[in-house]
Amino acid sequence: MNRKQPLIWVSLFFTFFLIQVTLEAQEPVILDSKMKPGISNDMRIEELKVRWKKAALENCPGVPCVPPVPPVCPTSTVTDIDGNIYNTVAIGTQCWTKENLKVTKYNNNDIIPDSSNSTWGTSAIGARTDYVGVSGYVGTYGYLYNWYAATDSRGICPSGWHVPTDSEWNKLVKFIDSGADTSYTTSTQTQSTTAGGEMKTAGTNYWNFPSTGTNASGFSAKGGGFRRSQVGNVLHGMVGNLNINGFFWSTTTYDLNNQEALFRLLIFAWDGVDRTRTEKRYGASIRCVKD
Repeated sequence: MNRKQPLIWVSLFFTFFLIQVTLEAQEPVILDSKMKPGISNDMRIEELKVRWKKAALENCPGVPCVPPVPPVCPTSTVTDIDGNIYNTVAIGTQCWTKENLKVTKYNNNDIIPDSSNSTWGTSAIGARTDYVGVSGYVGTYGYLYNWYAATDSRGICPSGWHVPTDSEWNKLVKFIDSGADTSYTTSTQTQSTTAGGEMKTAGTNYWNFPSTGTNASGFSAKGGGFRRSQVGNVLHGMVGNLNINGFFWSTTTYDLNNQEALFRLLIFAWDGVDRTRTEKRYGASIRCVKD
């Protein structure tokens, strides 16, 4: 046997070793203190993938990892500037108060005038009133407010909340009744023939018999009635329809003369919801929706 052959094999092995060391030195280094030593780059990448997936499973509710969706109603209650506490309810993607507003001040601590019979409806400034002559009315039904109070820039709803627009009322009713009509041709028309029943409190405590309310939506509407805006020969601000109707302001003006605004109307013996308009000096209930 040729004596040079062992030397050739030694030389080849040494050359291969140098090449391998050089190539590994040139490979990207994955810095990870938990990596197992002595494994190839491909294996390191695969190990990282496995550990990343494990981390995702441990920290996320599903795969692929997505941030959790925040709740529609972050809290079950909200408090106004007077300290009144209102329960909240998630309806679709909106968060609403479950009770009518009963605050006496705007959010800057200015008093909302409590208008008497002789002054109600005589000026275009914010005002509130109860249902005259009914003991305990405010505690149960909240105040009746004119539209100017509902839309005052000082804010009447708790901080982070607002009086709903006409569009936000549409969204609420449309969620409860997917067949609700929101393509209006007039200001006064029935929006849904079923959603009202699901918005009204069940039973006859807050609605006259026969009440059709089921409160399936959780909105818990009560029949707080209204206060008229007429002055002159008509008694200043006559009240009416307690437990018969619920009137709820929107912030949306309707007429070109800027004298009327839109509201939602619920009726004790009917399951529908009406979208209609009235003078801004009218007294109606207010619900708040989260910003």
